[in-house]
Amino acid sequence: MQHLLNPRVRNIQISGIRKFFNLVQQYDDAISLTIGQPDFATPDHIKEAGKRAIDQNRTTYTPNAGLMELRQAVSVFVEQKYGLRYDAATEIIVTNGASEAIDIALRTILEEDSEVILPGPVYPGYEPIIRLCGAVPVYVDTRDTDFKMSAKLISEKITAKTRCVILPYPSNPTGCTLGQDELEEIAALLKDREIFVISDEIYSELIYGGMHRSIASLPSMRDKTIVINGLSKSHSMTGWRIGFTFAPAYITEQMVKVHQYNATCASSISQYAALEALTEGMEDAEAMKAEYDKRRTYVYERLTAMGFDVVKPDGAFYIFPSIAQFGLSSFAFASRLLEEQRVAVVPGDAFSSYGEGYIRISYAYAMDILEEGLNRLEAFLANVK
Repeated sequence: MQHLLNPRVRNIQISGIRKFFNLVQQYDDAISLTIGQPDFATPDHIKEAGKRAIDQNRTTYTPNAGLMELRQAVSVFVEQKYGLRYDAATEIIVTNGASEAIDIALRTILEEDSEVILPGPVYPGYEPIIRLCGAVPVYVDTRDTDFKMSAKLISEKITAKTRCVILPYPSNPTGCTLGQDELEEIAALLKDREIFVISDEIYSELIYGGMHRSIASLPSMRDKTIVINGLSKSHSMTGWRIGFTFAPAYITEQMVKVHQYNATCASSISQYAALEALTEGMEDAEAMKAEYDKRRTYVYERLTAMGFDVVKPDGAFYIFPSIAQFGLSSFAFASRLLEEQRVAVVPGDAFSSYGEGYIRISYAYAMDILEEGLNRLEAFLANVK
């Protein structure tokens, strides 16, 4: 009866990141530089807040959109950090991680045959949801612009069917981000068009050498933008599954319907932990970011010394070197590296066809692991060149 299953589901694939992560488990002596999982523990004061929630029996359903005090806290957080103003009662939803936030946003705004413009290479979590909605992903080739979307590149892809532009910055897998001037140019292009923007800002607290800018902070864009964020990367809370949507009330009141029937509400225990993170832990990311910055510099300098063509990341904790010079596909390069030197990286084609010819390295690992992994990579190159 397999033929009766939804063909849209049958036609999507498991994430290439997870495929390679699972492959690594076959090698006991492998060093994995694959997953975007902070290597820091959730801060103790946040864990204690979660424990208190259990002890105080705060284990019931919450309002669909999340605890009001949590929505108030995150409203204050994004205003102080990024100059974004959203009403806690009508414009914010607490979700089961940023992944669910992306899902409910896309399912709310897309229809059959809608087109969604997004950069390539890009995080692989968008295209499957777009296709499940019956919509069409339209990729912008960013390989010649340091992996950055631009107003010019977007304008070349706009059609009468364009419903949404996705701006996932800082970027997974490249670590690049957009500056104020670049955002203003995109805003000028889109402000008078009936096109939504989904701005995925999950790495907003991990910007090196500057401040995060959101396109929703521009007055002309607030009314058409859905901002996605969460605590997985900023507070090392990946398993707590807390994300957020920020959008005008007319969008949020529709998204909360999808969220309600999808998940009812986020975990109450996680929400109380998140409340602690956003009130007593507003600067928790700073120490982690300082360490990631050291690792970023180290990895970038090692890769350039090995002869890789690579763009230095502006944020997140990924770097995306080109392997074109070696004459191997991304999968072949990564497979041989794992087999011969027991180092796992993610093949670039996991991030769309525009990632072919690259590999993604995560530096969300301790320095000794990065050093040994890069030593093995260097030894591998001696046999490939």
